[in-house]
Amino acid sequence: MKTFLLMMLCAIACLQPDYAIIKPGETETVYVEVPSDPVTVIQEVEVPVYVEVEVPAENGDVWVDSFTQVGTIDGIDILWVIDKSGSMNRFDDALLAGIEAMMLALPASDWRLVIISADPTDSIASTEFPLVPGDDIADAESMLNTLPMGPWEEGFNSVYEYIMHNPYSLTWMRPDAGLLVVFVSDEEEQSYVEYPVVSDFLSWYSMQRGGAVFMASIVNQPAGASMCTIAPNPIDVGDRYMEATSMLGGVVIDICDDDWSPGVTDATHSIEPYESIGLTHAPVVDSIRVFIDGSLSAYGWTYSATDNTVNFTVIPTTGQLVEVGYRYIETDTGS
Repeated sequence: MKTFLLMMLCAIACLQPDYAIIKPGETETVYVEVPSDPVTVIQEVEVPVYVEVEVPAENGDVWVDSFTQVGTIDGIDILWVIDKSGSMNRFDDALLAGIEAMMLALPASDWRLVIISADPTDSIASTEFPLVPGDDIADAESMLNTLPMGPWEEGFNSVYEYIMHNPYSLTWMRPDAGLLVVFVSDEEEQSYVEYPVVSDFLSWYSMQRGGAVFMASIVNQPAGASMCTIAPNPIDVGDRYMEATSMLGGVVIDICDDDWSPGVTDATHSIEPYESIGLTHAPVVDSIRVFIDGSLSAYGWTYSATDNTVNFTVIPTTGQLVEVGYRYIETDTGS
């Protein structure tokens, strides 16, 4: 679908022509059969010749921002899945601040949150009562302090074991509520035996809660994108977490970011239906095109330059893939 969209956008935003306009040109003579009594006769008819006129494009790069529309959900169950290896201790303050940011951004009612270990041998035995509206960061810290150190960093397998094989999870998790999982780790996801490829985990996860599932990851990003003072070793980059999160349209946060709160707040808001989408780049305004499930949408949206956002006057329905393509001009800052 993405390749198809980019091919379509090349007609409006690449160095190829922006538009193809069909207009009448000269005429030509054609011969047509005209029924007549008693015989059919041949007559000459003058018809216009339509000519394709190309409108040249301006220079620029093409970008596509997208999301899959979520549906209205009846409450939300949240799992923070924490890597509890020794190297994670340095992130405790940022972790608690991130959890607090989520608690403050959640609705005033109907959410439940539990912190579990990324070690499945620990998560399957967890019996922590969830945080609920009215709890505060001190309650979250108390829950975090109950997690034992764990040698295994298997976030995918930990979620599966907790939901499917931990009897206590059945006492608080609701089959009719949405499900948000937040992975936090400074190492790669390592459930290689259970889930050799990321899509194996997503095949199971995406079927939970009737598909009302969401994901965020707070992980090491590769050199060049990492915010760490020293770029992480490539083997510690959370590629599998990021791949899964991206496939679900979730939020990825750099674990070395000084403040996780904006990303965590975005992840919290991702459980609500989208009424707008912020664009990654400042677009050439007349190049913006919105596609709904691959079809060009000429109405139902407006662009606001003030906050660089496309706002939907007709809200996309649940499950629709919304893609906003546009041309942007890369500015050379000289840095």
